[in-house]
Amino acid sequence: MLLQLVRARRRQVLLDINTQRDFLLASGTACVRNHRRVLAHIRRMMAWARANEVPVISMCDVHSDDPDRAAFHLNGGHQKVGYTLLDNHLSFAADNNTDLPREMLRQYKQVILPNRCLDPFDEPRIDRLLSEIRIGEFFVMGTSAEESVAATVLGLLQRHKPVTVVTDAVGSHDSNEGKMALRKMEAKGATMTETKRIAGTTHLKQVGACPCDSCQRLLVKAHHGQAANNPHQN
Repeated sequence: MLLQLVRARRRQVLLDINTQRDFLLASGTACVRNHRRVLAHIRRMMAWARANEVPVISMCDVHSDDPDRAAFHLNGGHQKVGYTLLDNHLSFAADNNTDLPREMLRQYKQVILPNRCLDPFDEPRIDRLLSEIRIGEFFVMGTSAEESVAATVLGLLQRHKPVTVVTDAVGSHDSNEGKMALRKMEAKGATMTETKRIAGTTHLKQVGACPCDSCQRLLVKAHHGQAANNPHQN
């Protein structure tokens, strides 16, 4: 086996799928419809992983053969949203190699793997890592429910891996298709949960990551509401 996370506190891994600017910011070329809600929960899950020393495996969409994504690599949209990138990380090139350092999830807090395929298990390095790693549970978040998240979760379940989907930290382009995808994952054996059950709650209602008018209006509204509820605070 490639990797065995033997320490009890490392019996879990956070699987971070396509948390990139194009998918999660309103200015992106393929922003998910529920980006505002999802961003807050993704940030919370990343904070939980940092605080509890849970390794993060990140997959990033880099495929360029789809003409509808011709601008994907031209505008910085492929970059990860800032707080989904940890300082101590290891990145790999988009190639057909399967090499992986044996102790990388002990040496690095985050491993970033490029994905050129709709099904990440068609990517040799991702397939090897997710198939051979021995852990107690995968927590899955990211985009999108009906595409990469579904393919990843179903692939893990086929390999008899324990999977928990953090539903409020998963974005979708189509609400109905996203819900159907989540139901299919659950029917195949995935556990469904919410961020608060893993990472607790937070007073942060808006993360300030998205500059779109809608997010900024809600940020102002949240601040006004907080001030109204605490009139004696300076």
